[in-house]
Amino acid sequence: MRAFEYSSPRSTEDAIRMLSAEGAVALAGGTDLLSLMKDGAAAPSRLVNLKAIPDLTGAHETDGGLHIGATTRLGPLGEHRVIRESFPAVAQAIAGVRSRQVLSMRTVGGDLLQRPRCWYFRAGFGLVPMHDGQSMAKTGDNRYHAIFGNAGDAVFVNPSSLAPPLIALGASATVLGPDGERTVAVEDLYRTPASSDESEFTLGAAEIVTGVTIPMRSSSNATYEIRNRKGFDWPLAAASVAASDGGARVVLGHAAPTPWMSAAAAGALAGGISEASAEAAGDAAVADAAALSGNGYKIQLARVAVKRAALAAM
Repeated sequence: MRAFEYSSPRSTEDAIRMLSAEGAVALAGGTDLLSLMKDGAAAPSRLVNLKAIPDLTGAHETDGGLHIGATTRLGPLGEHRVIRESFPAVAQAIAGVRSRQVLSMRTVGGDLLQRPRCWYFRAGFGLVPMHDGQSMAKTGDNRYHAIFGNAGDAVFVNPSSLAPPLIALGASATVLGPDGERTVAVEDLYRTPASSDESEFTLGAAEIVTGVTIPMRSSSNATYEIRNRKGFDWPLAAASVAASDGGARVVLGHAAPTPWMSAAAAGALAGGISEASAEAAGDAAVADAAALSGNGYKIQLARVAVKRAALAAM
C-alpha cells in the first residue's frame, strides 16, 4: 500500500473542497477501498473520510419518503422499522451480507459505489482488461461474469447488494459536487465503460452521493439471492421485485456491468403475481441473456432468482 494523506472534514462543503485535489478519494466504511489499496488496484494520494459528517448518517421519514444518509451502516439500517415493514426487499438484501464485520462497517453509499469483484480488475488490469486486442475476461476465466450487457469488452458484474432493491423501489440518489446538488434515479448512477479509462459510475469529479430516498409507495417487494455456498461469498445471481397497482419492476444483480432492469419480466407480472406469472417473469428475464464461455449456468440461476423474488413478494 502506498503512502497517502488523510483528511476528516466535518461538513459536506469541506469534503467537496478536499476531494477536488488530484488523487483524492472519498472514504466511507472502507470495506472495499482499503482492500483495493492493499491489492495495489487503487493508489489514492488522499483519503477524505466522510464518517465524521453528521448530515450524512441516519434514516428518517420525509415528505418524499424514507431518506437514508450515505454513511448509514448496513447493520442498523437492516433493523430500521420502516425498512423491515415497508421495504423488505432492502432488508433481505442486507441480510444476505452475512459478515458481521462488514455489516457493522459498510455504508449505503459505499455499497452503491462498490467496485467490481472481477479478478482481472482486482489484479490491476482495469475494468476492461485487454491483451493483444482481445478481452482477457472473454477469452479467459469468466465463470462469474456478465450474462447481460456483455456485447462489448466490459463483462464484469455490478456487485452492489442495495442497488437492485433500491432501483426496483424507484429510489433516487442525492449527489453533491463543486457545481451544487442534483438528484438522480439510482439506476442512473451506473454506466458500462467502453475502456478502462472510463468509470462505471456517472459521478463527476469531486462528486459524492450524500443519500438516497425511497418513495413511500404501497408495493409488494422482495429480494432473492443465490450463492455458491453459505458464507461470505457474493451472490452468483440476485433479483429484486417490486409490484403495485401501477405495475412492477424487476432488477437483476450480479448479472451485468450495471444493475439490470428487465422490462419483459416486469410485463409478465403486470396482471399480478401468481405461480404462473412468476415463472413467466423468470423466463422473460433471461430471454435475451448471452452466456460467455464459462458462465452459462448463471442464466438458469437468474431465472430462478427472478421467479423466487416474485413469489416472495406476493
